[in-house]
Amino acid sequence: MGKGGEQGGDSGEPAAQIRFYTWEEIQKHNLRTDKWLVIERKVYNVTKWANRHPGGQRVISHCAGEDATDAFQAFHINPTLVQKFLKPLLIGELAPGEPSQDRDKNSQLVEDFRTLRKTAEDMNLFRASPLFFSLYLGHIIAMEVLAWLMVSYFGTGWITTLILACILTTSQAQAGWLQHDFGHLSVFKKSSWNHILHKFVIGHLKGASANWWNHRHFQHHAKPNIFKKDPDVNMLHVFVLGDTQPVEYGKKKLKYLPYNHQHEYFFLSEILLPFLIPCPHTLLIPIWITAGPSQTGKLTTASPLFPKFLMKLKVQGKKKPKFAKLDHLLLQKTSLEQGLFHQILYQYPFLESHWFVWVTQMNHIPMEIDSEKHRDWLSSQMAATCNIEQSFFNDWFTGHLNFQIEHHLFPTMPRHNFWKVKPLVKSLCAKYGVQYEEKPLGKAFVDIVG
Repeated sequence: MGKGGEQGGDSGEPAAQIRFYTWEEIQKHNLRTDKWLVIERKVYNVTKWANRHPGGQRVISHCAGEDATDAFQAFHINPTLVQKFLKPLLIGELAPGEPSQDRDKNSQLVEDFRTLRKTAEDMNLFRASPLFFSLYLGHIIAMEVLAWLMVSYFGTGWITTLILACILTTSQAQAGWLQHDFGHLSVFKKSSWNHILHKFVIGHLKGASANWWNHRHFQHHAKPNIFKKDPDVNMLHVFVLGDTQPVEYGKKKLKYLPYNHQHEYFFLSEILLPFLIPCPHTLLIPIWITAGPSQTGKLTTASPLFPKFLMKLKVQGKKKPKFAKLDHLLLQKTSLEQGLFHQILYQYPFLESHWFVWVTQMNHIPMEIDSEKHRDWLSSQMAATCNIEQSFFNDWFTGHLNFQIEHHLFPTMPRHNFWKVKPLVKSLCAKYGVQYEEKPLGKAFVDIVG
C-alpha cells in the first residue's frame, strides 16, 4: 500500500499530503483500465487521460507500471510545458527507500545515458539547421516541378516516361523521409509548426494520414521489436518474425500463410504496400487528360483532395461528379506510349514501396524480436536497432535512417546531427558492454532475407 506523509511550509501549516509508493505496487497498475507510470520518481495515474494523449493512448499505455522518464524525455521537445498537463495526474512519489529504476535495472547505466543526453543538449545537437531542411524540401519540390515541365515540353514518349517514373519515385521517397523529421518534432522548436509541416508533407505530398502515422510510429519507438506493443512486428497474418514468435504460434498451431516461404513472398508484400496508404498523390502529379481520342489534350494536376472528396461522397451515398471520370478520360489515350505514361503515373508508388521497405526494415528485422523484457531505454533501443555505414549516398538514400541507433535514442534530434553524437553513444555502449552494430548497406539488405 502507499504510505502517507506531510510536509510543512514556512507558515507552519501542513502542506498537502504526499503518498509514497513501492515499485511492487506501481507495477500492478499496468492494466487496460488501470495505468500508472513514473517520471523522475513522481507517480502519475494516466488511466483516464490516456485517451486524450496527443501521441495516442497505446504508446503511453505501453509504459504503464514502469519508469517512463527516458521515454518522456525522448518524445517531448518541451518537457516543461508538458509537465503542466501531468500536474493534475500526480498521485504521489516513489518511497524514499525505493530505487529510481524499476526491475533491477542498472541505475549507473541509466544515469550515464541521461548525462549523455544532457551533454548533447549542451552541444546544441537538438537545434535544427533551417538551411538543411529548406534545401531538403526544396529539392523535393524541384523534382515535382521538373516532372510537370518534362510532360509539358516533351510529351509522353518512352524515354520521358521512364525518366519521369524515376523522378516521381525519388521525390516520393525523399518526401517520406522528410515527413518523418516533422513527425518527430525535430525541425522546429514549436510543436505546432512541426505538426503543420508534417501534415503538409505526409498529407499533401504523400497522401497519407499524419494521425495514422503518429499512432503507429510512436508505439514502434517506445517499444521497438516488442510483440503486442510494436505494430511493426505484429504481422501474424503475413509474417512470423524473430526466434521466439514462430515457436509461440507454432505451439498454438496458428497458420495463415506458408511461413516457411515467407522469405520468398516478402518481395510480393512490397508490391502490395501502397494499398496500405490511401490514395498516394503528390503536389504536382502531371496527368495528361483528354476529352476524347480526337480532341487536344491539356495538362493538369491531381489534387490530393480529389480522392478524399470522392471517398466522402461514396460514404454519403451521393453520385460522383462529372470530374470523377478521371480514370475513364485517362484510358481514352490511344497510343502505346501514352498508355505506358498513364500506367507509370499510377504505379510509381509500387516502385517507391520497394525503396521504402528495404530501408525501413534493414535496421530492425535482423535484430532481436521478442516479448517485453523491461530493459532500460538504452539497452532496449540497442537490442532492436542497428546502423548502416555512413556515406553521402547512404545518408541521402536512407534519409539518415542509416543512423537508426542515434535516431531511436534521441527521436527529436535533427538528423544532420546524428554523426556528431554517434561517438558518444559508441563510447557509452563500450563502457557497459552493450553491442553497437553497424554494417554495409548491401549486407543490411541481405540480412533482411536471412
